[in-house]
Amino acid sequence: MSERINPAIVPKRKLYTGAEMPALGLGTFGSDKYGPDAVAEAVYGAVQGGYRLLDCAEVYQNEDRVGEVLEKLLAEGVVTREELFITSKVWNDNHRQVEASCRRSLENLKLDYIDLYFVHWPFPNYHAPGCDGDSRNPDSRPFSVEEFMDTWRQCEKLVDDGLVRHIGMSNMTIPKLEAVLPLCRIKPAALELECHPAFQQQELFDYACAHQIQPVGFCPIGSPSRPERDKTAEDVVDMEMPEIEEIARAHQVHPALICLKWAVQRGQIPIPFSVKKPQYMGNLRCITEDPLTEAEMERIAGADKNCRLVKGQVFLWPGASGWEDLWDLDGTIH
Repeated sequence: MSERINPAIVPKRKLYTGAEMPALGLGTFGSDKYGPDAVAEAVYGAVQGGYRLLDCAEVYQNEDRVGEVLEKLLAEGVVTREELFITSKVWNDNHRQVEASCRRSLENLKLDYIDLYFVHWPFPNYHAPGCDGDSRNPDSRPFSVEEFMDTWRQCEKLVDDGLVRHIGMSNMTIPKLEAVLPLCRIKPAALELECHPAFQQQELFDYACAHQIQPVGFCPIGSPSRPERDKTAEDVVDMEMPEIEEIARAHQVHPALICLKWAVQRGQIPIPFSVKKPQYMGNLRCITEDPLTEAEMERIAGADKNCRLVKGQVFLWPGASGWEDLWDLDGTIH
């Protein structure tokens, strides 16, 4: 029998609806390095090994293969649909046809419903998968409350129609949330945001929690395999931060596991990606044992470098001054 972690001992997070979401999931964004077959194989092994949360998206171009694996796991009795928590996302070029996008994901994933469906980015600015960092779409435009709320209304209808159980937002800022949350009939259950020791986004994290919105952190170990377009010379490598390395030595584990322990103990849901079984099983196991001390948690909190890795520059519109405009750094929507 290969290694398996009892899903019952994996911590859970309760959404405002009362539904529970596992405190760690498997990401399925293979970046530019892993194809759909490798991702699907990892999903199969991960669910067998005790994972119950899978973070998917249409733009990852692998939902059809993930769906074949889910069908197999369900047929083999490894897991029931009710035990799984599956997320997906509407991509930027589908903001005006959200239901069609959701139905494609349902068909590809071979599911009757999706547990949590995110608006992947808050504007309809499209770029082709795998494009380089200098790519720009001349049709891109700044964030619009009206356009976003049109997309959100379509998401709310997905809940009404039973296609999804919860809806969420992603890559948002406090000014954008301030503008749209009062207009929501169904509020977001979760917020995906970049979150790792070198980029903790404490203010946004606290804002989400104060509004009963569950933070879901991507790039939780600093995304070493992220696309080249998202790398710059100034980037901090989380796993080489002295605070992380020292705490890892104290616990006799890889620095990546310290990043994940910190994330889960802080209250976010990290969604690390790996196709290597020892890595993804180690990721799940580490949050069930040997927690960080309060002093260690405080030390990591004090090590924040405000280093955003996914800057999103490919989504910039004509006339934008730089990637900073996407993130409303001065407290106003750009």
